[in-house]
Amino acid sequence: MNSLDPMLNSISHRGPDDFTTYFDLPFVAGMRRLAINGLADGHQPLFNESKDIVLFYNGEIYNSSQLRKELIRKGYRFSTHSDGEVICHLYEEKGIELFQDLDGMFAVALWIKSEKKLILARDFIGEKPLYYAKRSAQELVFASEIKALKACASLTLTLNQQAIWDFPTFLWIPEPATIYQEIQALPAGSLLIADESGIKLQSYLSTNHSIEIPDDFTAEEISKHTQNIIKESVQSRLMSEVPLGCFLSGGLDSSIVTTLCAQHLENINTFSIGFEDLIDPYHGKSDESEDAQYLANQLGTKHHAIHVTAKDFKELLPSFCHYGDQPFAVSSGLGILKIAQMARELGIKVLLSGDGADEFFGGYSWYQFMQQLQYQNQGKLSQEAITSFQSFGLPPSERLKIMSQYPFSQQAWAWHYYAHEKEKSILFSQEWQQSIKVTTSIRHFSALDGLNTSHFPMAFLENDRQFYFPNEMLTKVDRMCMAYSIESRVPFASKKVTDWARSIPYEILLHSGTLKWPLRDAFKELIPDEVLKRPKHGFNVPIDHWLKNEWKDLYQHTFSHQSALFKYGFITQEAEKHATRMLNDAQKLNGHTLFCYIMLNMWLENEYNRNYC
Repeated sequence: MNSLDPMLNSISHRGPDDFTTYFDLPFVAGMRRLAINGLADGHQPLFNESKDIVLFYNGEIYNSSQLRKELIRKGYRFSTHSDGEVICHLYEEKGIELFQDLDGMFAVALWIKSEKKLILARDFIGEKPLYYAKRSAQELVFASEIKALKACASLTLTLNQQAIWDFPTFLWIPEPATIYQEIQALPAGSLLIADESGIKLQSYLSTNHSIEIPDDFTAEEISKHTQNIIKESVQSRLMSEVPLGCFLSGGLDSSIVTTLCAQHLENINTFSIGFEDLIDPYHGKSDESEDAQYLANQLGTKHHAIHVTAKDFKELLPSFCHYGDQPFAVSSGLGILKIAQMARELGIKVLLSGDGADEFFGGYSWYQFMQQLQYQNQGKLSQEAITSFQSFGLPPSERLKIMSQYPFSQQAWAWHYYAHEKEKSILFSQEWQQSIKVTTSIRHFSALDGLNTSHFPMAFLENDRQFYFPNEMLTKVDRMCMAYSIESRVPFASKKVTDWARSIPYEILLHSGTLKWPLRDAFKELIPDEVLKRPKHGFNVPIDHWLKNEWKDLYQHTFSHQSALFKYGFITQEAEKHATRMLNDAQKLNGHTLFCYIMLNMWLENEYNRNYC
C-alpha cells in the first residue's frame, strides 16, 4: 500500500469506476473517478501532447465540445474523448486565464512538470469541493473531501473552535474555514499556485459579474431572455454517456428543470420525497409528493415517490453525518441522500436539481418584505433581542416591526439563519467560551452595515448568492449525491444564468409583489398554472415535530452528561434544560438549532479521532 491509498480509499464513494495514482516527485497525486463522459478513454491523469502538463480533474465542462473545436482549429491534437482534456490544451494556449472560459463545475489539479508548479482551481461558484492543508511554506496536501486529508498520516489536526461556534447559526461551517484549523477550502473562483517561490492564492474571476441590460428593455423582454438562457443551461447539462434523472419536488424550480429535460430526453426518471401528513407551522404541510406526482403525470416521466417516516430518516443520520464530511445539519439533505440511494439502485449516475433559482431570481418568502423595512435604530442591537423570521409565533407585522430596529448585519441573520449569539452562549459552557477566542457569527454580514436602505434588498440577495447558496445548497446536493456515487448538476448555477440574474433589478425580480416573477413569466406557457401559482414551500423536514416525538431521545442524549459534547466540555451542565425550553418555545422554531448540536455530537462520537482532543 502506498501513502495515497488510505486517502483514496476514504473517498471511494466519489469515484467507484477507476483508481489512479501518479508520481513525479515532488508531485504525488491520485484519483477516484466517477465515469460520466469519455467512458472508454477518460482514464486520468489527462495530458497535453508533450505530456508536460498533467491534469487530475473532477467535474464537467459543459462547453467542452465548443472549446475542443476551437483548439483543434488552432492545431491542438486530442487523444481522448474526455471533456477535461480541453483544460490541458487551454493551459498551453492561455495559461491560468483559461478558467474564465470554462462553463462547468470543476476541482482541478494541474501539474506543470517543466516548472515544478502545481495549480489548484475551483469552479466560479463552488459546485465542486476542494480542500488543502499546508505542511510547510512550500508543501501541501489537497483532496475533494476533508476525510481524505484526515487519512493523510503526516497531518496533525486540531479542532477549529470558531467553526464550532458558527455552526449552530448557519447549520454549516462557512468556507473557507473547516472544522479543522489546519484545513481550508479553496474559495470558489480561486487558484492556488505552489512552486519554488512558495504558495499563493488568487482569484481568477473578473470584478464584474453581471450583464448590462439596455435601459429600454421591458419586463417582458427580460422574461424572454431569462427563458432562453435557462433553456440553454439545462440543455448543456444533459451532456452524459450514462442515465440521468431529476429531482422533482412539485415546486416551480425543479418543475422548470424537469420540463426542459423532458423536451430532450424520453422516459426520464424523476424523484420526490413524501412525509407523513404533518403540518409545519412555518410552511404548512411538509409533504409535497402529490404536487410532484401531478407534474410527473403531465410530463410522462418515470416518477418515483419515496415515502419516509421519522424512523427512516433517523436511521439515515449516521450516513448523513459521515457523508457530510464535517458537522453539517441541513436536514433537507436527508431527502437528497434517500433519493440518491434509490437513483443509484436504478442505475442513474446524474441528477439535475432546481437549486439556485430562489437565490438568483428572488424566491424566498422574506424577500418581498425587505423593502418595507426602514432601519430605525442607529445604535447597537440589544443582546436581549432574538426575534427572527423563524419567530412564527409572532404575526409577520410584529416580526417586521422588531427587525426594522436591527442593523442590516443583524437583519441578515434574522431573515435566513438560526441560533442567535445569546442562544449559543446559554448552551455552550462558560468554561469553553472563556478558553477560546471567537468572534460573532454576524461578522459574515458586517459589509451590509452602512448601506442605504434602498440598497439593502439587492445587497442581501447578493449575500445569499455568494454565502448561503454555495455553503448550504451546493454543499448539500454534492455531498449527499456523491454519497451514492451520483453527480449532481445545477443548471441555475451556470455562469451565464447567474450573471444574467445579477443584472435584473429587484423591482423586476419581485414584479408586482410576485416572487421570482421573471421565472414565472418566462415559463408560463410550459408550466401548469397550478405550479406557477403555488406559493413557495421548500423541502421542509418537520424537525421540530420529530424532536418532540420520534427523535426525542436524540436531543436528550445530545444534551446529557453522557454525550461527547458534555465530556469534551463544550456544553453547560444545564444544557438539556435550556434545550427543552427552546424546543417548547411557542414563539420561535428552534428545531434546526438543536439539530446542529445533535449532528455536532454525532460527528464527535463517530467521526472525530479522539486522540486530537
